[in-house]
Amino acid sequence: MTKAEKAEFIMSELERLYPTTPIPLDHVDAYTLLIAVLLSAQCTDKRVNTVTPELFELASTPEEMVKQDVESIRKIIRPCGLSPRKSAAIHRLSEIIIEKHKGLVPNTLEHLEALPGVGHKTASVVMAQAFGVPSFPVDTHIHRLMYRWGLTTGKNVETTEKDAKRIFPIERWNKLHLQIIFYGREYCPARGWDIDKDLITLKAGRSSVLHKLGK
Repeated sequence: MTKAEKAEFIMSELERLYPTTPIPLDHVDAYTLLIAVLLSAQCTDKRVNTVTPELFELASTPEEMVKQDVESIRKIIRPCGLSPRKSAAIHRLSEIIIEKHKGLVPNTLEHLEALPGVGHKTASVVMAQAFGVPSFPVDTHIHRLMYRWGLTTGKNVETTEKDAKRIFPIERWNKLHLQIIFYGREYCPARGWDIDKDLITLKAGRSSVLHKLGK
């Protein structure tokens, strides 16, 4: 298969498997999504979703969040890991949103990435899922699968994102990145990966994958 043929096959299979793509992180607006995505760094979405109800009951807007002390935030989000850093970032970014953006989550990558605790991936998720702007956030599942499918060199997530944006049509980015994540979680975990169940990899990148497995 050429890369173009692989891309068409992958999009077709993922659309068949995941015709709908619910956002994995529970939220009600751009602000609560931003906080949830920030908390998901080095943490599962499932765990984040068990923590955010208590946090958002305490404070679900920037104005409410800045009234809380950092320690109170930290105690709630502790199960998500990195709680000292994340709690400080949540408090400070809420202040900045009020001070510089009139209490509204900014809708540009530049302004999102300028917020404490918000990297390129987090900003891209918010752009895609809160504002509908075509983005292709790359997590570990996407990075690993793009490499297995022979669509990127796998050097780093920056390269993988550029390759994904070049290979797949822009109108598919927002849905497709979620479809790949869902596929990775269900069929292709980092541990316990079963190549015989990973049908897309078998069909889209069989030669390279089997070579790496020594078959």
